[in-house]
Amino acid sequence: MPARMQDSEAIGPGPAMADPLDAYSAAVVGAVERAGPAVVSVYVGGAAEAEQARGGAGSGVVVTPDGYLLTNEHVVGNVAQARVRFVDGRTVAAVVAGRDAATDLAVLRAQAGALPYAELSATQRLRTGQLVVALGNPYGYESTVSAGVVSALGRSLRSRQGRLIDGVVQHTASLNPGNSGGPLVDAQGRVGGINTAIIAMAQGIGFAVPASTAQWVLTEILTQGRVRRAWLGVAARDRPLDLRLVRALGLDCTRAVEVLSRESQGPAAAADLQPGDLIIGVNDQPVDGIDALHRALARVPPGTELALALVRRTQRLTVGLTAREPPG
Repeated sequence: MPARMQDSEAIGPGPAMADPLDAYSAAVVGAVERAGPAVVSVYVGGAAEAEQARGGAGSGVVVTPDGYLLTNEHVVGNVAQARVRFVDGRTVAAVVAGRDAATDLAVLRAQAGALPYAELSATQRLRTGQLVVALGNPYGYESTVSAGVVSALGRSLRSRQGRLIDGVVQHTASLNPGNSGGPLVDAQGRVGGINTAIIAMAQGIGFAVPASTAQWVLTEILTQGRVRRAWLGVAARDRPLDLRLVRALGLDCTRAVEVLSRESQGPAAAADLQPGDLIIGVNDQPVDGIDALHRALARVPPGTELALALVRRTQRLTVGLTAREPPG
């Protein structure tokens, strides 16, 4: 028979089990410690102290050693100057170096030296399910942290200009008014996106402009002084194609972009595009609507020679033109 346990013996829990939240907590804490000092509150239209009571305009993050920071375009609006407050309490002047309403991004330059900055991870692609941390100042509560996961990649979000922002990151880190312009970082504290929007009355749905887009906008503004986009000089609309025309011409698409009018001095007028022309492709890439046309133009700098595939009445033809920047 088995030996009887002595009264002095006790059945304990065995080796101590690691808290399952330890690794998660360590990842969040590490991300905040790395990126947190670079996150700022952005104030426009007055002294930071006066606006702090109203929650300021939004958030931002310094991404270069010489003080350039990213925020949302809708945070700064049309102002030329702002003030930014760091987590250590410093408040410094900043100038707006450039803005891009089409991606809801703006670049500011903080007027101070030896500033902390976070790495903009334009080449490290986030993955669905990955831990992410949103840093910002919702409702004026500075240095607020919320954690979540990447819900989906490659979303499209329409900007206030009506253009689609492609490649948007959807995530579950809690966002509130004032988080706009703050960073979405990974466990290493690298900036994977700039938080830009929430869906009213929804829970756990936030969006961030991807770091790759933010890097492109930053580079354009720092090297060119603005974001350059190719422009055709047309007013247009989406148009379904007559199926008889699709069959007769052997088209691969059932929708196109119909030219309604053209700017008298624009590239389309120079190439003699005509109202009623149906654009079905750009440089051998199919175009089935305005959003697809914007995507095709976003891939090429102004000055690029383009080959537009058209349907004009009952004929298929190709027209060459040189895309330019829009006037002004």
